[in-house]
Amino acid sequence: MAPSIHPLIDNGNQKGEPNFSGGTLHCHCPTNKVEVTLSSNVLHNHACGCSKCWKPSNALFSVVGVIPTDKLRVTANAHKLHIVDPSAAIQRNACKECGVHLFGRIEQDHAFKGLDFVHVELSDEKGWQEPQFAAFVSSIIEQGFEPSGIEGVREKFREAGLQTYDVLSPALMDVIATYTGKKNGKLSSKL
Repeated sequence: MAPSIHPLIDNGNQKGEPNFSGGTLHCHCPTNKVEVTLSSNVLHNHACGCSKCWKPSNALFSVVGVIPTDKLRVTANAHKLHIVDPSAAIQRNACKECGVHLFGRIEQDHAFKGLDFVHVELSDEKGWQEPQFAAFVSSIIEQGFEPSGIEGVREKFREAGLQTYDVLSPALMDVIATYTGKKNGKLSSKL
C-alpha cells in the first residue's frame, strides 16, 4: 500500500473556489476548541515535507498556506496556545492539549514577515485554495522515509498535478531572493 501523502491530496486534489472569503480553523480537542478565524482565502497553499510543520496522523506531508497576518484572529480559547519552538523563525502556535498547530507567525526580519502559516484542513468550510505544489520533498528521507521510495512519492504528486521541489516554488524563492537583494543593497528598495 502506498504511503499517505496527505488526506487532501490522496483522494484527488480538489480545486478551491476563486472567490472564497475564509472561515474558521479548529484544534482537535473534543471540547473548548481553539478557534482561529481567517477573513480571506490562503495563498501559496502547498504540501510541505519539512520536519517542523504539523502533519495529520500517518501523513508524510503537511498542507500549509499563508495568509496576511491582519486576516487572522484567534477567536476562542487563545489561552490554550503555546509556541512549539521559540527559537524557530516561524513561531508555530499549537494547542497545549491536542498538539495541533493552528498558525505560525514570523516576528523577526524575514521575507515572509506579515504572513501567517495555516493548515486549512482544520476548517469545516470548503473552498480553500488547493495545494499548488509540493516543497521540501526530499526532507522526508531525513525523517526516516526509505530513499528508494521517494520517486514513488514524487509520482503521486505528479498524478495529483503538483510540481515537486526540494525547496520552495520558484515564485517563492524569487520573493526570498528579492528580499535578500534589497537587504544587502544589491537591489533598489523601491522594487
